[in-house]
Amino acid sequence: MTGGALVGVRVVDVSRVLAGPYCAQLLGDHGADVVKVEPVTGDLTRSWGPSRPDGVSAYYAGLNRNKRHLAADLGTSEGRELLLELLADADVLVENFKPGAMTRWGLAPDMLAERFPRLVHCRISAFDPDGPMAGLPGYDAVIQAYTGIMDLNGEPGGPPLRVPMPVVDLTTGLLALSGVLLALHEREESGRGQRVDISLVDGAMSLLHPAAANYFMTGAPPHRLGSAHPNIAPCETFPSSAGEIYVAAGSDRQFAELVSFLGAPELADDPQFRRNADRLAHRHELNAVLARLIAALDPDVDLARTLIAEGVPATLVRSLPQVLDAEDVAARGMVTELDGLRMLGVPVRLSRTPGSIRTPPRPLGADQVGGGRPSTRPGTPTKRAE
Repeated sequence: MTGGALVGVRVVDVSRVLAGPYCAQLLGDHGADVVKVEPVTGDLTRSWGPSRPDGVSAYYAGLNRNKRHLAADLGTSEGRELLLELLADADVLVENFKPGAMTRWGLAPDMLAERFPRLVHCRISAFDPDGPMAGLPGYDAVIQAYTGIMDLNGEPGGPPLRVPMPVVDLTTGLLALSGVLLALHEREESGRGQRVDISLVDGAMSLLHPAAANYFMTGAPPHRLGSAHPNIAPCETFPSSAGEIYVAAGSDRQFAELVSFLGAPELADDPQFRRNADRLAHRHELNAVLARLIAALDPDVDLARTLIAEGVPATLVRSLPQVLDAEDVAARGMVTELDGLRMLGVPVRLSRTPGSIRTPPRPLGADQVGGGRPSTRPGTPTKRAE
């Protein structure tokens, strides 16, 4: 087995918080040699939530494995010298400083492109780095509110709600990864690097399907639907004797299977419910009927398992502990452990060059040697998590 698809790719990660570190971690998961350079005070997320005594917080741990860990003040000549030394043989730079910060430090993007013509420079910002809001700060929750995601989320008639996972940051990190890989691929032909520019706003906007598509087609503003789907019915939660169950009958065949199992096959031919468009138009009437039928089921019936076996997507709404301890999750390696630290696994699987977790997140500056320079390669872990 090889060390991953990106063995030989060198990455300098000077980004902070989430989107940039997540992008760099994904590169590291697939074999890239990633050096994380933090401020001398540490990445802000080292202080977010529960932490170990060595300064590795749970939040930081989820974003900074498979990296070497250095500390430097890029506002000083020594810090800039270290960064330039690292960039001399680097393939990728990931940074998310406010637009203009790198230029103030004498590290302007054009200068870096001229000095390191093969460098792929991934620049992540909150807003358009060259637009009217350039340089303004923004975290995931702020961008959720700014781009309408928060307004779409919540129960009908209720207030807007933040999506509890940092979906904007995570999506932006994934898009940054895509941009870096695209630029590295193009460099094979041109021999030249380029900038990859992405903002949290752009990442958030890419998540607005199907709400944006519906609005473009109809001109009608969307409304909060709770757990329901705006384009499919039934596709939402219903109370059952075993707990809340999510049922998603996305086709007319699946709807017919659902109502047949519930003992009301005639509903598939009811003019109100015959087609998906009919069911959407009569969503409230349909939900009342389905809720009554599901509530009347024998408590011994494993509704979710039976429905999915019949070809109707359905599941009990599982809690996070139930998910993280589930056999199917363990079988896929999506929860793993390294040096006593439980963490999520590598989601992208390659048959010949699989990714792996080789080194855990480490204390601030753990891989520095004399003069603040990095050690040659990451330390060898005591065990390897695939």
